[in-house]
Amino acid sequence: MKRKLFYLIGLILITVMFFGCSKTTGESEVNENNLAKDPIETTLKNMTITEKIGQMMTVGIYGYEINDDILYSLHQYHFGGVILFTRNIESKEQVTNFVSDLQNKSDEKVPLFIAIDEEGGRVSRLRQIDNEVAPSQEEIGNGGELESAKIWAVRIAEKLKKIGANVNFAPVADVGSPDTRSFSNNAEVVADFVNSAASGYEEQKLIYCLKHFPGIGKRVNDPHQEISSIEVSRQTLDNEDILPFKSVISSHSPDNFMIMVSHLKYPAIDEKNSATLSYEVMTNLLRKELAYKGVIITDDLEMGAVANHNEFTDVGVNAVKAGADILLVCHDYQHEQEVYEGLLEAVKNGDISEERINESVRRILKLKFKNLID
Repeated sequence: MKRKLFYLIGLILITVMFFGCSKTTGESEVNENNLAKDPIETTLKNMTITEKIGQMMTVGIYGYEINDDILYSLHQYHFGGVILFTRNIESKEQVTNFVSDLQNKSDEKVPLFIAIDEEGGRVSRLRQIDNEVAPSQEEIGNGGELESAKIWAVRIAEKLKKIGANVNFAPVADVGSPDTRSFSNNAEVVADFVNSAASGYEEQKLIYCLKHFPGIGKRVNDPHQEISSIEVSRQTLDNEDILPFKSVISSHSPDNFMIMVSHLKYPAIDEKNSATLSYEVMTNLLRKELAYKGVIITDDLEMGAVANHNEFTDVGVNAVKAGADILLVCHDYQHEQEVYEGLLEAVKNGDISEERINESVRRILKLKFKNLID
């Protein structure tokens, strides 16, 4: 009996010594130790491909409270973000409870992006529940006080945080937009005001989103209806439309903001594709030339500028191939599902590699861990 006991003890000691040594020298164990120190890589490793693709979508929903359609969307497609519209906002108490329920019932490994368009002026989703709506960017710019852009960004951020929103699709970085949404017709003035607003959002630790890269101030058609082609030289784009984006990219951490890409065409950059579907715009220009390392999100893929010319099962695939990290689909549940299923099928058939998906999800997780997870 004693011999058996000594044998068992000896075997245990040898086993512990063997595996103890392998943990200090084995490459796989070193990698696992590194993973344990990196919550982003750990989270990514524990995600299924369906969950990863869900993180790459922000979608619109209907109703003032959780319902079966919303639960199905969140659980079946693992959507990583939700955008709120006036159709979701009835009162401060209602929308606060709604957002809390969305987070609690999403069943995801990381919090949802809860996004909203609260630019001020005519683009205000909180107008019906807020007595104080921020002035338009044009009005702020005309006032000439840079600090005013920061002050209003802080106020907006405070209001959004109170209802549980964590992403504002603002400020608008377009130059000379003809609808009161631009700070100025002068690119340098726009850059100064956008930087000021960015500082306000960062002070409140609320994710902001510059839009609409590389600038839609010169548009002719409303992209909600149809595509426009910006017929100017690359030098003009650099000196005017792109300048505010470049300014923020060079002076603010990419861990604090997204950039939304427009649906317009810029022949001086890409003669064939709209920016949302352009490798030249998103990867060569934004990623490589301007060295932007943060999250790229598309404008709403249901806008006529894109939807009139593409199938929903294809448009998300092509946007991701071009460099997009998040696909925005704001209105129709069927379209949201088609975009998701198209991207999933592209990964399954090898048209898009899982490593390409991982690249985007890493950027998304980095933004979430920095701003949404204590």
